[in-house]
Amino acid sequence: MSDVDFGKTAADYGKYRAGFPPAFFARAAALGIGLPGQSLLDLGTGTGTLARGFAQQGCQAVGLDPAETMLAQARLLDAEAGVRVEYRQGVAERTGLPDAAFDVVTAGQCWHWFQRPEAAREAWRVLRHGGILALAHYDWIPLPGNVVEATERLILQHNPAWQGAGGSGVHGGHFADLAQAGFVGLEAVAFDVPAVYSHEAWRGRIRASAGVSASLPPHAVTRFDAELAALLRARFPQEPLCVPHRVFLVLGRKYG
Repeated sequence: MSDVDFGKTAADYGKYRAGFPPAFFARAAALGIGLPGQSLLDLGTGTGTLARGFAQQGCQAVGLDPAETMLAQARLLDAEAGVRVEYRQGVAERTGLPDAAFDVVTAGQCWHWFQRPEAAREAWRVLRHGGILALAHYDWIPLPGNVVEATERLILQHNPAWQGAGGSGVHGGHFADLAQAGFVGLEAVAFDVPAVYSHEAWRGRIRASAGVSASLPPHAVTRFDAELAALLRARFPQEPLCVPHRVFLVLGRKYG
């Protein structure tokens, strides 16, 4: 994991990675997450996908990420969207933010990259009494013969060390992380919302993944991308591609 650097793929990440769908924000609001006026900290914010979405719902959002290149992309995307998020460079395990400063702490697509026990304890520290820690995912789903399965096989040919293949989009281990940090009232929701990609956008999305630009040298990324383009032309010529994705959200509350 230490060899993965999403800062190297910030441009593709900002342009091509699908953000969380509107249905996610609606379901989150029904659970008390992202309500107007809430103070919200988004850990591992990357290009600000979650922070920006919650700011659009009326939250006072702060986004934290170790990669300044990602935060620069986030600021550009915020300007295009006409919203304001406060971004800070830092890590989830040691945010440097005050005690009991937030109503909600979120982490989207990134909890597995953290030292999870430390990050959960830090979230507890910066949350107010009754505050919520919410861990969110929007994952592609490999099914027999679909474009995701074929793409994952190609990534593994180029990067056998990649461990991201074969996921179900459900992350049951998050329950233990929250419980061990003292969070209670744990609950989760999961539902499927497909993402639509052109061939160009799917290639960009895959370049922005941990198994490609974030961990391979540039010449290897170029070779991989050419092979993915050929695979799409040969096996999945339709445009756009309708790619299965699963939303998964687990949350816990701070009492005590």
